Amino acid sequence: MIQMKKETIHALGIDIGIYTTDFENEYISMTDIAKYRNEDDPRFVIQNWMRNRNTIEFLAVWECLHNPDFNRVHFDTVKNDAGLNRFVMTPTKWIEQTNAKGIVCKFGRYGGGIFAHSDIAMEFASWISPEFKLYIVKDYRRLKSDESSRLSLNWNLNREISKLNYRIHTDAIKGKLILPQLTSMQKSFVYADEADLLNVALFGETAKEWRTNNPGKKGNIRDYADIPHLLVLANLESYNAILIKEGMAQSERLVKLRETAESQLGTILSLDLQKPILIEKETKRIGK
Repeated sequence: MIQMKKETIHALGIDIGIYTTDFENEYISMTDIAKYRNEDDPRFVIQNWMRNRNTIEFLAVWECLHNPDFNRVHFDTVKNDAGLNRFVMTPTKWIEQTNAKGIVCKFGRYGGGIFAHSDIAMEFASWISPEFKLYIVKDYRRLKSDESSRLSLNWNLNREISKLNYRIHTDAIKGKLILPQLTSMQKSFVYADEADLLNVALFGETAKEWRTNNPGKKGNIRDYADIPHLLVLANLESYNAILIKEGMAQSERLVKLRETAESQLGTILSLDLQKPILIEKETKRIGK
């Protein structure tokens, strides 16, 4: 299941929708931007922009840089007609004729419309009005700054939870797996072995394998984990501590931990990670 994140920019009284399915490439509503010029029928504003030869060339350069499946042969045909009085171009025709990825058409009564990658959307906004574009850029930066702070807070919070559960995990190892006759070196091997058990269950590789595969990175595999994986890691540490106290063999624990990791990741990734912010606001309201 593809997770979709939705946000909104506010510029000069106009709400402009944003969405992303990979949390990296964001698509901004050209339909909402066009309402600055024609609130009743913004699609004509988009079509007028796409009739321009400079626009077509700009879109083609973007596709060549980001889309290996861009149909350059069909683009040459489009380019030859661009700028002529008879030339008409729409987002749908552009996508169908060139296999473009920078502009997408979303259907639906709510949230539908023409969306473009942020690079393209900002170019369109500049054509609409340089002043309007600056307001869009200002609120877009505000949005990204808030998002960055929120994600950083959530990441650090989950990292700290993982550290607390790590103590629970090591105490279980100390109580059940560390024998009195073991040397300090042998004890460290036991702790490392159990830590790698969780790494394999969650990440599919040991700490050593990760370092071998990532020679240019500092720290360890957990330092580069995202929020969902850190949350599941905290849960696995508690669960493994319980299994250790029950005397279950490591091979059997690995199977159970792997199943738990897959199940919990699937659930977490299907959720909207923005919800905790709403809960935080509600808690503050109740506390007043």
